[in-house]
Amino acid sequence: MKPQTPTYHDGFYDPLSSVERGKETSEDDLWFLPGPIEDGPGDLPPGPKAEPLESAVLDDWQKAQAGQAARLARVAGRLGALDERLGRGPEGWRHRLALIEAADLSWFLGDRVGPDRLALWISLRLSGVQDDTLALARALWAVRRLTGGPGPELGLAAFLDRRDTQSLGDEADPFMDRAGGWLDLMAQAADLHPISRACMGFHLWGLAGLGQHDDRMEAAVTTARIAASDGQGAVFAPLAMGGAGGLRAGGPPTDRLARWLDGMETACLTAMRQLDDIEAWATRAETEMSRLSGRTPPALRAALTEWPLVSAAMAEALTGASRTAVQRNLAWMEARGLISEITGQGRYRMWRARH
Repeated sequence: MKPQTPTYHDGFYDPLSSVERGKETSEDDLWFLPGPIEDGPGDLPPGPKAEPLESAVLDDWQKAQAGQAARLARVAGRLGALDERLGRGPEGWRHRLALIEAADLSWFLGDRVGPDRLALWISLRLSGVQDDTLALARALWAVRRLTGGPGPELGLAAFLDRRDTQSLGDEADPFMDRAGGWLDLMAQAADLHPISRACMGFHLWGLAGLGQHDDRMEAAVTTARIAASDGQGAVFAPLAMGGAGGLRAGGPPTDRLARWLDGMETACLTAMRQLDDIEAWATRAETEMSRLSGRTPPALRAALTEWPLVSAAMAEALTGASRTAVQRNLAWMEARGLISEITGQGRYRMWRARH
């Protein structure tokens, strides 16, 4: 047999030929090599899920609306009655409901801004040491957007008063891109009822990249305007009055729409009760105060109709009357049972209409 020629590797003599080394090395000895892909463990974490197609999303919400048709019709009737009531009522009613709704939304979102603190902030820009001025500013923005102005369909960036500032070069504003995508999807859902479309928009807010700052207040106010877009008297559809269960996330579109409708129906009934109470009070107060002369009594009555809570300083600013005249009329109204003081303290007292 012909002797094998010795081999060298990296300058070192190898007494075994390649054939002999191949015979002596088995697959079990190659422990440092990974096994075949098909033999690997199946417990690896799943990769990112593909986002659902817009057509599939719209189909899901159309099916949800079809399944809630009777309940949707009932809620639309409630909202229509509120719209008609506000259309024939004074302007102060809209402001009153907007302030109550903004305060309730604030509590739902964790800011916990009460109507009294919000009223003082809006009218006099007064805040306590314990108050969060950012939370007050968010609630103030909500009141402004819920009382009027152009709707979100005419420009979401202007409606929200914010935009990204991290645009690079000639690239488009990232927020404008996200807002445009959300508005495009809402436009594609034009066949949905405004109430259903608003519910869809609220729950897709974060998926569209608009909730990177956890701005659920913006989502709620924007969709509240969309839900009432067909009305003339009601600027927004109440969502949080009497509880904000309709804003809770979780479940398929059918469950979300069902909660949304239940919450909106409760909120509309609460708003109607508010209007019933304040209308009855205004009629009684006008009769009782007819014996008083001057411009302060009717101005003070209008302020208590527009604001759920009023302080002496607020009343002075709102009516333009002197502090003495305001305090004298407040004392007269309290003695006649028209208003009640709620703070129970000597300073910073606040009154509300006694229904």
